[in-house]
Amino acid sequence: MAMILTALALAASVQGKCTALDTRLPRPLAGWTRDGRGLDTGHAVTVPVRGGTLETRITIRKPGTVGIAIDQEGWIDAFPAQGRRALRMASESRGPRCSTIRKILYYRMRPGTYRVTVNRLKGGRAKLMLTHD
Repeated sequence: MAMILTALALAASVQGKCTALDTRLPRPLAGWTRDGRGLDTGHAVTVPVRGGTLETRITIRKPGTVGIAIDQEGWIDAFPAQGRRALRMASESRGPRCSTIRKILYYRMRPGTYRVTVNRLKGGRAKLMLTHD
């Protein structure tokens, strides 16, 4: 009986561990494993970090909620291209289980150009991707 309980406990602990990363991402994040150019939907981009900070621009073509996914902890802000005041974050979530996505911040955006900054980064580069509802 003790062996059966031990086997069940071991099986349960194995179920909680990831055997592979980024293999079962939800549809809006499916492009996370594809490298592309420029921060956009459908693919991820690796951006150089200087002094713990990165900055890039995005162009939004249709209004909606835009998610900015990142592979590490960092402070993400989005600004209108010519604005000094950061947009208000609509929500935040952790990345999907068994993925290399650390977190996703969501903003409500209208068509136009925006500046995205990420601060408090460690390392020489960060991986980012956009989602759009």
